[in-house]
Amino acid sequence: MAFRAEKRTIAWIGALLFSPALFAQQSFQYEAWWGHSRLYSMPPHVKKAGALGTLTINEAGVSFEQKSEKGKKHPRAWHWDYPNIEQLKTSPRSLSVVTYKDNKWKLGADRQYDFDLVSDNSLENSYRFLKTRLDQRFVAVIADSPAHTLWEIAAKHLTGFGGDEGVLQVGTSQIVYKSAKKGETRTWRYEDIDNISSSGPFSLTITTFERAKLDYGSRRQFNFQLKQRLEEARYNDLWGRLNQSKGLQILSSY
Repeated sequence: MAFRAEKRTIAWIGALLFSPALFAQQSFQYEAWWGHSRLYSMPPHVKKAGALGTLTINEAGVSFEQKSEKGKKHPRAWHWDYPNIEQLKTSPRSLSVVTYKDNKWKLGADRQYDFDLVSDNSLENSYRFLKTRLDQRFVAVIADSPAHTLWEIAAKHLTGFGGDEGVLQVGTSQIVYKSAKKGETRTWRYEDIDNISSSGPFSLTITTFERAKLDYGSRRQFNFQLKQRLEEARYNDLWGRLNQSKGLQILSSY
């Protein structure tokens, strides 16, 4: 009886830790630089294309408030609730918000706000919170750990000017690409993936909903050159999981 009571207590604590009610009470604040982060370490008279302030992530959305400066009457302050965010991309040290508002200085391109942390904190603290608030508009430049890894394979991510090497991990609910190159790591939930394809046992293309101006339909493609053969059974299983996540019924006879 004591063992059963202990199991119930552990289950209750686990449910509490990951419950939406607890997330709703959470608020994450970071000291961040808006604009061109490469200018942040330069002398004050050079820093003209950005501002230092507080980046806040909570149930209400994402906001940024510039720190008060002597002689500045109207410091910058923005807030975006989640329905008005077209895409949110986060890495351990940076966050980018793309809005639906047009930027008249860039021929109507959607307005984008880029933030870089200037303290020792990491946005990984707010990663799990954010992925419960956004659907396929969320881009995670973070290597999450699949709850259960089905298989993994070493791969090279091919780009227009070379590529980077890493490891693809396929789990029951997500795919993770771990790369040593900054900005190339990704974690995709199956609902973040539009399609997968392969031209042979040593290639795999993952088409995602990440914004990309030069790719077909504004969806970004990740082309991988595999270092080991991808067995047909594994590819078929991955294809089936992807389509099941979209709500399709896969007939067992096929």
